[in-house]
Amino acid sequence: MSSEYLKTKKILLVDDEQDLLNMVQLILQAEGYTRLKTAKTVYEALNVAREWRPDLALLDVMLPEVDGFELMEYIRPLGIPVIFLTAKNAVSDRVKGLRMGAEDYIVKPFEIVELLARVDVVLRRYRLSEEEIHICGLDIDTRSMRVTREGQEIALTRKEYELLLFFARNPNTALYRETIYE
Repeated sequence: MSSEYLKTKKILLVDDEQDLLNMVQLILQAEGYTRLKTAKTVYEALNVAREWRPDLALLDVMLPEVDGFELMEYIRPLGIPVIFLTAKNAVSDRVKGLRMGAEDYIVKPFEIVELLARVDVVLRRYRLSEEEIHICGLDIDTRSMRVTREGQEIALTRKEYELLLFFARNPNTALYRETIYE
């Protein structure tokens, strides 16, 4: 899967420490992630999550007023995967976060390359499980294997559908003939 495609995904960063928000934002931007929003409070985060629908949320646990665990309960119905990024390093906290459904739990301080790798893994995992893909005016329903354009179904053979899906999941990527054959 194209890492360039992953860079187009929307990421919400939630932490009450402005310096940490700035640092993580700079790290992600340097890696090519350009669609980032930040929130310092649970209420800001909820508004951004509902209106912007990020593809991933990086949440601190220790937030003022309401903690990150409770915030996750509110955004879980939105289908947004969560990586906790927190100083709370007790095993019980890590287990709690993971059992609540977090994709990962990273303890501060963290290594930059590890954060980037974990973000990529979660975005890749969620991209492969997408049920609908909208690209170039086409709507691809991966459950029913139907392709439509402006409501009109496009009849494709199985191989044509597989190729279209492969190209849709790897936009703006030069693909070698051998890769396509595989």
